[in-house]
Amino acid sequence: MLHGRTTLSKFIIEEQRKLEGGAELIALVNDIQTACKYIGSAVARGALAGTHVGYALGHPPPGRPGLLTGSARGSTGGVNVHGEEQKSLDVIANDIMLDSCDWGGHLAGMVSEEMEAPYAIPAQYPRGRHLLVFDPLDGSSNLDVNVTVGTIFSVLRAPAGVVDPGPEDFLQPGTAQVCAGYALYGPAAMIVLTLGTGVHGFTLDPEIGAYILTHPNLSIGADTQEFAVNASNMRFWEPPVRRYVDECLAGKSGVREKDFNMRWIASLVAEVHRILMRGGLFMYPRDTKDPDRPGRLRLLYEANPMAMLVEQAGGAASTGRGRILDVVPASLHQRVPVILGSRNEVARVERYHAEFDRGEVAFRSPLFNERSLFGAAPASP
Repeated sequence: MLHGRTTLSKFIIEEQRKLEGGAELIALVNDIQTACKYIGSAVARGALAGTHVGYALGHPPPGRPGLLTGSARGSTGGVNVHGEEQKSLDVIANDIMLDSCDWGGHLAGMVSEEMEAPYAIPAQYPRGRHLLVFDPLDGSSNLDVNVTVGTIFSVLRAPAGVVDPGPEDFLQPGTAQVCAGYALYGPAAMIVLTLGTGVHGFTLDPEIGAYILTHPNLSIGADTQEFAVNASNMRFWEPPVRRYVDECLAGKSGVREKDFNMRWIASLVAEVHRILMRGGLFMYPRDTKDPDRPGRLRLLYEANPMAMLVEQAGGAASTGRGRILDVVPASLHQRVPVILGSRNEVARVERYHAEFDRGEVAFRSPLFNERSLFGAAPASP
């Protein structure tokens, strides 16, 4: 199939022939891409929306979280279910996704980062065999500075016989995903997705209003010299993560014997997109900053879909102590550590965790030669 001439709609219709029960899934993906166009339009208007943020699909029905006034880039003045500051566009994006996908008869239910409980499909609409979990606007804290944001989505099969799913029906491991992807709202609007047959990128052509296949069969190289991590949390990291980062920062003079570049955007969509385009490693590891949270990123609608994409592109995704896609969720908004990207680097970080857990390697910073409570022996490469 020639890229540059194939629309997302045509692509997924052709993929339907390879998928079991694919017709309903393909129709759902079409609804998702429609939602992403509306969300991208709202994001692009930014502060131009003023105090009356446009909502292309009309006002939310009764009982739905409503739109909040104020700048499209501003805070609603409230927090979401995670206790985080909620932007007006978070609410707008959430409602757009719900309204775009609840009516088509393809879903049994939905779960969103912005909602504490599952969203029930309205009674007037038929039910389908799939579940949709999504982060409507990942990276929304970057809206004030006009940095790339996006939407992350994951599709699961509803358990047999389930018409009105409860929270327990969404608690499926990442291996159960039948589709995962993200929309990117940046210099060019894109959708990158997998249906379990590789990873493909589509760029929105504003002249015709369609996503066009521009990046077929994306692949992540096994090795890299680039990593992304929020270094401000270094004092809270576990020793294996500090060991890895210190070795990278030591560059050619250290045990890695090569220089690394460090990146950090604070937008998961943008971080993963960079890795899919040119390789690299992304880490949001476990730390001690908040002992009640073993990780920062949400398993169902952030870690799992990104892990599926990365694995389908030949990379790896780990918590540091195991494959992300094998984690069985315990709650809708469960958080996990995330280490993903070029598979040889992920394997190295996993090895450092395993050696530390077995007590085989004491920790020392090779960059600053600082002794720590974990010992003074040099870390082996």
